[in-house]
Amino acid sequence: MTGWDARGVRTRIREMAAEDPGRERFGADTHRYELAPPVPEAEILAFEEVHGIVLPREYRSFVAEVGDGPAGPCHGLLPLTVPRPEAGDEWAVDDEWQEDRLPGRLALPFPLTAPLPGPIRRPEAALTQGTLTLAERGCGMFLRLVLNGPRRGKVWQIDPDWGGFVPASTGFRAWYTAWLEGP
Repeated sequence: MTGWDARGVRTRIREMAAEDPGRERFGADTHRYELAPPVPEAEILAFEEVHGIVLPREYRSFVAEVGDGPAGPCHGLLPLTVPRPEAGDEWAVDDEWQEDRLPGRLALPFPLTAPLPGPIRRPEAALTQGTLTLAERGCGMFLRLVLNGPRRGKVWQIDPDWGGFVPASTGFRAWYTAWLEGP
């Protein structure tokens, strides 16, 4: 199953906002339970063509049917094709977003064959090629979607100081749905 119940997701996000008027839930003060419109198919195709990739179906269908962030896990889902409106306010995630869009970077093979737990002692850029930043968790930790190879479609978390680069979810749908269903 790859399609999303866009109305159901939007309804749940409105419920979450109503249950959290003070935006106390982690990240709510950043994403504000707002969901941008879906990305037009032509823009998604152009993004894929420019970067030489095909986005994993669960993520692709989400941005095409539901919306282009920001409501989502952590500090919110990053937009696919344009920087977030607040870009430039010196958030590390904006640098990650820009780096992901360097020519050829997303099409490179994902270099890890196994999780890399613990502190990372090598350049992060070499580890994150072939992945797309989904969200910032804070303190230099990011959630990334693997775009290529045997781990394609999985969500991994990179925490260079402590946790390494390890799987966080079996896929975008599971990751996002867990946030929708969470407390």
